[in-house]
Amino acid sequence: MLQLTDLAKLHHAGTPRGMTSVCSAHPLVLRAALQHGRDTASSVLIEATCNQVNHLGGYTGMRPADFADLVFELAQQERCPSEQIMLGGDHLGPNPWRNLPATEAMGQACEMVSAYVRAGFTKLHLDASMGCAGEPAALNDEATARRAAQLALSAEAAARAIGGAAPLYVIGTEVPPPGGADHALDRITPTSASAAQATFQTHQKVFKEEGLSQMLDRIVGLVVQPGVEFGNHNIVVYDAAKANPLTNSLGCFEGLVFEAHSTDYQGERPLSELVRDGFPILKVGPELTFVLREALYALDLIASDLLPEYSDRQLARTMERVMQDAPENWERHYTGRPAQQRLMRHYSLSDRIRYYWARPKAQAAVARLLEALQGQIVPLPLMWQHMPRAAHAAGKALKPEKILIDRIRENLSTYHAACTPGAMTTQIKELTP
Repeated sequence: MLQLTDLAKLHHAGTPRGMTSVCSAHPLVLRAALQHGRDTASSVLIEATCNQVNHLGGYTGMRPADFADLVFELAQQERCPSEQIMLGGDHLGPNPWRNLPATEAMGQACEMVSAYVRAGFTKLHLDASMGCAGEPAALNDEATARRAAQLALSAEAAARAIGGAAPLYVIGTEVPPPGGADHALDRITPTSASAAQATFQTHQKVFKEEGLSQMLDRIVGLVVQPGVEFGNHNIVVYDAAKANPLTNSLGCFEGLVFEAHSTDYQGERPLSELVRDGFPILKVGPELTFVLREALYALDLIASDLLPEYSDRQLARTMERVMQDAPENWERHYTGRPAQQRLMRHYSLSDRIRYYWARPKAQAAVARLLEALQGQIVPLPLMWQHMPRAAHAAGKALKPEKILIDRIRENLSTYHAACTPGAMTTQIKELTP
């Protein structure tokens, strides 16, 4: 089974392989990832972000141990062997507390990193690039590396305390905004080779000065910008030629690969090219919850047309109310007239509706929808109208939750094909019992 430590060796040997990093806390996305790993006997890398999961609960209400328990409980239910699963922490640093003075924010960040390690997370992206109260918005390499070293010291101490596996690290911070950009994009400039080298060399120097020489061999990845991004409305697709200066520099980084963030919506060819060019860790999140929302809304329309007792677009109407009642997760990101904002609340590629699925009213609405459709016979023309990808499920007892999971797995199969040279994209053609 492919390990993170294999990626650099394989790339530098001219036989690149990739690994999908699923960045989501939605149980159906996690089930899809675990089923996919089970059925393909491949590694399942699942990551949580500092805002999503932290020692204070994050926006999901989960601490790192809670998230780990959820993943392994679902893995047991889906019969995915635990040895195939790796847990990672993304953007671990002071970002959730950047409104506080740096000393306080970093204190919280160190507690969070320790909690991740104690919960069994073994891949840690150290990201201390953002300024805290009274500081510039972005820090220079030296200051960033000093704070990353502080985080690493906490991680190493926590690993020793529990006698756990020594963590693997990813460094570097030149990444797209989490969850995508807020505006339409024309182009994205890849990280320069000199900037990537400066970041790595500065971290090496500072880590040695801080007594962390023993962890340098466990830095497996460097986060850079390959020139990919998605905004609310559009996608910037990977252009290998524009990234050439950066990808040609990878030979200078012994034992490392690049890590690509925001690879959502790229498609199989660009993803395959990213793996080929030294970006074998492909992070995806909003795309998976976008297709989940797409499938849920399709089922909502089917139920509206099929069942007289199911009110028109019950789920979509509920989600609109839930988002309007708590606008803090979308209002800074969606501008324009009210009609434009409403469109983005439901259909933006940044998929900020994903912040709301765990709310009680949203969960209740989804449960009502799935219960209403469970076992129903959907005529083929109605399925063609609203969900042609699931036409195979027409005319027989419907299993709506499985349709949702299968839709997510279709996208995961695209990533699997890109990460596995010679693999063909798996299209899920029929529901199994």
